[in-house]
Amino acid sequence: NDGLELRPKYKGVLHCLTTIWKLDGLRGLYQGVTPNVWGAGLSWGLYFFFYNAIKSYKTEGRAERLEATEYLISAAEAGAMTLCITNPLWVTKTRLMLQYDGVVNASQRQYKGMFDTLLKIYKYEGVRGLYKGFIPGLFGTSHGALQFMAYELLKLKYNQHTNRLPEAQLSTAEYISVAALSKIFAVAATYPYQVVRARLQDQHMFYNGVLDVITKTWRKEGIGGFYKGIAPNLIRVTPACCITFVVYENISHFLLGLREKK
Repeated sequence: NDGLELRPKYKGVLHCLTTIWKLDGLRGLYQGVTPNVWGAGLSWGLYFFFYNAIKSYKTEGRAERLEATEYLISAAEAGAMTLCITNPLWVTKTRLMLQYDGVVNASQRQYKGMFDTLLKIYKYEGVRGLYKGFIPGLFGTSHGALQFMAYELLKLKYNQHTNRLPEAQLSTAEYISVAALSKIFAVAATYPYQVVRARLQDQHMFYNGVLDVITKTWRKEGIGGFYKGIAPNLIRVTPACCITFVVYENISHFLLGLREKK
């Protein structure tokens, strides 16, 4: 028994939305939003900090730019360091989002919020429970690594194509285009790991590890099982990614400009 019979059956994005609305109302559509906001903000902040620190260390004392593999490795290292800090928040988000027992009365739910979820997981499952999905999450750092590598290379090639300096500031539309393309590339390449990780973190489903998730998903759902939800995922993450990169790039150039004036 892997808990699949307890999961609501959805026929698509629209059916999923209407079913959640009927069972849980507007609240159901926003389950897990608090840890997601905390996790996303903390993750991006830490990721950019670690990534730029690693890049600066690797470029110190050398004139040439980093190679594609060096961007890839730098981003993977930053992702692993970030995950060590943020994994408990992603477990919390998954547990809150997957309270699909159909109970309308919020007082009867197993979890009542982000901090309640964190405390209950720690109480009943210990630190191990907070780090469920950590191993596939480490593999998932390949997502950020591929995205940042693609972003850096696309930005560099675009500046070369338009006869600008490698570090030239792009327009908002150009940053959005580069960020969106790099995000779509990374999601398409790494989405199966997200499915595996989510199923390991879901308390309604019973698996004996990563290999057990992979074999059962393949046997019961085929290759499509590893790409379930990719369309709404792209719709959800791509705009956020574009906004993040636009804000980051513009603030970075603004701060660099202030430093140069001094």
